[in-house]
Amino acid sequence: MARSKTWAVDTIRRLMPSREELESNRWLRPVAHLLLRPALWRFTRRSVPRAIGLGLFVGILVMVPVVQPVSAALIAIPFRANVPLCAGTTLASNPVTTPLLVIAALWVGSAVFGMHAQPGELLMMVREGLPLSEWSRWLLSDAAPAFLLGLTTISVIAGVVGYVTAALAWRVWIGRKWRGRGHGRRQG
Repeated sequence: MARSKTWAVDTIRRLMPSREELESNRWLRPVAHLLLRPALWRFTRRSVPRAIGLGLFVGILVMVPVVQPVSAALIAIPFRANVPLCAGTTLASNPVTTPLLVIAALWVGSAVFGMHAQPGELLMMVREGLPLSEWSRWLLSDAAPAFLLGLTTISVIAGVVGYVTAALAWRVWIGRKWRGRGHGRRQG
């Protein structure tokens, strides 16, 4: 068990860019002084739930793969969330989950907000490879607002659930550590 943990940690450290590499990156230079604050890279009881909540929110709301982790990392700065965890949590939205999120967003937009968007219509348009004119017609119907409202609703709910779950898990983990320390002292 310990061997696999050290292997994983060593692999992550090897793949992560160093502080100097981040500071010298020309794209990050304008925000490097903010992004590289040590508090944003620590795992604390406040920064971890914030990172998970924000990462899920951004990961679901922003459905562009490369933009997700970058925007999550930038949003993590003012919220004082753990930057790498926030960026990594955006991976919850991936090519496997994206179709499900799109269908769910259309359903939520239709069912909750009373708009008339049919998830089946979107699937048919993708499957048949319809021309741009059909996509424009679809976007100008109730489908686009239903999709945006549904996606926003799902991302807010996922962010809140992620935050609460991470905060509770952190609390349970710390409680077990403290109980373990007390149990060891009584026996020793």
